[in-house]
Amino acid sequence: MPTSLRLFTPDAQYSDDGTIERRTAGEDVVFDIFRERTADKLPRDLLATANGIVIWHEMAIDDAFVQLIPKCRIVVRAGVGFDHIDLRATGAAGIPVCNTPDYGTSEVADHAIALMLALGRALLTYHKELTSDPVGNFVTRFDAGHTPLVRRMRGRVFGVVGLGRIGIAAALRAKAFGMEVIAYDPYAVAGIEIATGVRRVASLEALLAESDVVSIHCPLTDETRNMLGAPQFEAMKDDAILINTARGGIVDVPALVAAIEAGRIGGAGIDVLPVEPPRPDDAIVAAYGNLEGSRLDGRLILTPHSAWSSPESAADARRLAVETAMLYLRDGRLRNLVNGEHLATRRG
Repeated sequence: MPTSLRLFTPDAQYSDDGTIERRTAGEDVVFDIFRERTADKLPRDLLATANGIVIWHEMAIDDAFVQLIPKCRIVVRAGVGFDHIDLRATGAAGIPVCNTPDYGTSEVADHAIALMLALGRALLTYHKELTSDPVGNFVTRFDAGHTPLVRRMRGRVFGVVGLGRIGIAAALRAKAFGMEVIAYDPYAVAGIEIATGVRRVASLEALLAESDVVSIHCPLTDETRNMLGAPQFEAMKDDAILINTARGGIVDVPALVAAIEAGRIGGAGIDVLPVEPPRPDDAIVAAYGNLEGSRLDGRLILTPHSAWSSPESAADARRLAVETAMLYLRDGRLRNLVNGEHLATRRG
């Protein structure tokens, strides 16, 4: 009988023993499931026998990790972003890397709009005030005078950075609120703005200058790392709202906090950070620890990389990641390949 295939997950983001994964792969696949953040805590003997790696977002795959997986034929990211995977090292070893972009689209787009509305309708401010005094503050605190980010969304400009599937989904939601949508994406195909009914601008600077809300929906690359920093915040409207549900490294977070504190922009809704979880001395941790009475109060919302999260989305990510791995291991078919330019030959 043929030897069973082995799939290894180093940083599983589910509490069960791979129920969905095992059902998707079939009975002839052996799973090794761990919940670690660093490779030194993983058993070397099991890594050495893995035919495929299904990885989430907490474990980095670098050249040293690649040396530990001599039998691995594919790495699949159970999610979208793959900036924690060394595409050159895996490609040089003949290992295709694929991601799972077809899950969580609705959730992330919903979350981006929810962050915009939470700030633009002062939901957290009202909630906090009514929690402290639901009678007195109900009478005295409903006016917009003490909630400077409250505004009518209809007629405002919603700027989308990255016109992929999530950017388009967010754009369509913003249009439903009566907002004018503009988009910047130098890599999107010509004509996509016509199909989606948005206005395309030629530069990030043009988008920042015109937008009342800037929503980020692009991947983290060398080109986009710290793409929004102090100079870009200076170029934005002083009451503009920044939303980031993409990747934390796209935004210079200390510069963002400073820009809100100094009144250079209106506020921000952030779901992702450059380092997760944040370090105790990170700028956003310090800011969140001193919100009360500061200019950041009611202007800064942080959520814990949860934009993608729903029971349905999590199940999709798990199923699709294993389907992608098995499609290649059994049939030699690749889908959603992300390191093709570095993949000279495939490990067989």
